[in-house]
Amino acid sequence: MQFVLILLVIAAGMGLSVEAGLLGPLGGKVGDLWATFSIFGVGSALTFLLMLFFSPRNSPSIFSQPGWQLLGGVLGPVYVVILTIATPAIGIAMTMIGILAGQVFKSLIIDHYGLLGTARRKIETKRFLALIFIIAALILVAQG
Repeated sequence: MQFVLILLVIAAGMGLSVEAGLLGPLGGKVGDLWATFSIFGVGSALTFLLMLFFSPRNSPSIFSQPGWQLLGGVLGPVYVVILTIATPAIGIAMTMIGILAGQVFKSLIIDHYGLLGTARRKIETKRFLALIFIIAALILVAQG
């Protein structure tokens, strides 16, 4: 099961690269904020349809959850706006490696301290080396 989840995560990462490639030109034509809005509008409509047909009917209300758990709703558009602005200027590869470096760095901190309700996972040498290799990739791609 873990292998299947890893493959799905890799596929999702590939989808982000395609999204970056789509957003840059769209932002150049309609504006960065309109491009972001279109991505979230289409995504919201699709999510609504999925919820309508596949979501359990007796789920707890989203409004009964702690407010900090809804911060993803703020972080998502910020991420997409940055993606829309950065991709045409620095390219898809540089954008994605930069995003990956930031994700891995912050993920290591979240895991290490068990933040946001996650299980604690210490920063081990192998995890730290993975971050170093991603930073090295960022430097190499920037020089290319």
